[in-house]
Amino acid sequence: MISVIFPAYNEEENVRELYIRISDALRSHEETFEIIAVENGSTDHTLEMLKNLSPIKIIVFSRNYGQTAALDAGIQAAKGEIIAILDADLQNDPADIPKMLKKLKEGYDAVVGWRKNRMDTLSRKVLSKLANWLTSKVVGLKLHDHACGLKVFKKEFARGLNLYGEMHVLLAGILHNRGARVVEMIVQHNERAAGASKHNFMKAIKDIGDLLTVKFLSDYMSRPMLFFGGWGIASTAAGISATIYAIVLKLRGVNFAQTPLPVVAVLFFILGFLLFMLGFIAELMLRVYYESKKERPYMIRETIEK
Repeated sequence: MISVIFPAYNEEENVRELYIRISDALRSHEETFEIIAVENGSTDHTLEMLKNLSPIKIIVFSRNYGQTAALDAGIQAAKGEIIAILDADLQNDPADIPKMLKKLKEGYDAVVGWRKNRMDTLSRKVLSKLANWLTSKVVGLKLHDHACGLKVFKKEFARGLNLYGEMHVLLAGILHNRGARVVEMIVQHNERAAGASKHNFMKAIKDIGDLLTVKFLSDYMSRPMLFFGGWGIASTAAGISATIYAIVLKLRGVNFAQTPLPVVAVLFFILGFLLFMLGFIAELMLRVYYESKKERPYMIRETIEK
């Protein structure tokens, strides 16, 4: 079975058309499929529009928890061995899903869409290029479009996966770090016909934070002391070197401590380093809390199956 998942937040003008296009795209496919919509605390009539569709599974959040939480809930509820995810704004074309399923059968575990002819503003395109370059460098998976909302992958690589923050844009890298064979494929990208974009500058800042978290968890989750100890040794070595250099300058009669600038610089360096470490410790504690209690950082009001 194929599970097609889309989060929906204030998409009352798009969800019915999206449902029809998904159904049309997969109706001729040889495998059965299910459609899962995650209603993400919309303030318009999105939920009412979804209730008029059938067959469908609707996961209703108690409030808006964000796109990552919605995808996490959809993946957890999916019955299919193959997962397909896409945005609800109709910029992703469901007609590309069968092509991606065919590509998956060539021996890959995940197929990621590449919006080569992207219908977005110039600023969004420039920001996307920078983000994709940075993401490829950090996660070790070179793709043109990590953040494309259209992805198809085997559910076995998502078992036990917990998505937080804005990590849905890093899903390809996460699957890659779990051993999945990932390939990208050019897909259609349409202009948004209705509704408003949910992307903004602050979301991009959050994405960078989650990117660093994914890199840390993938490389050092089992041995965090390699990370913390390595930085600790480097910091200590830098401190010893600075002390020796200061002694040498003092013996030569040079007094570089006449201004507070060296102290201020060191203070801010140490403060930044400590905050960086505390951020990762907090991230680890958050995951331990949720995973030990087998809970998710969102509340489902109800699940509707029609």
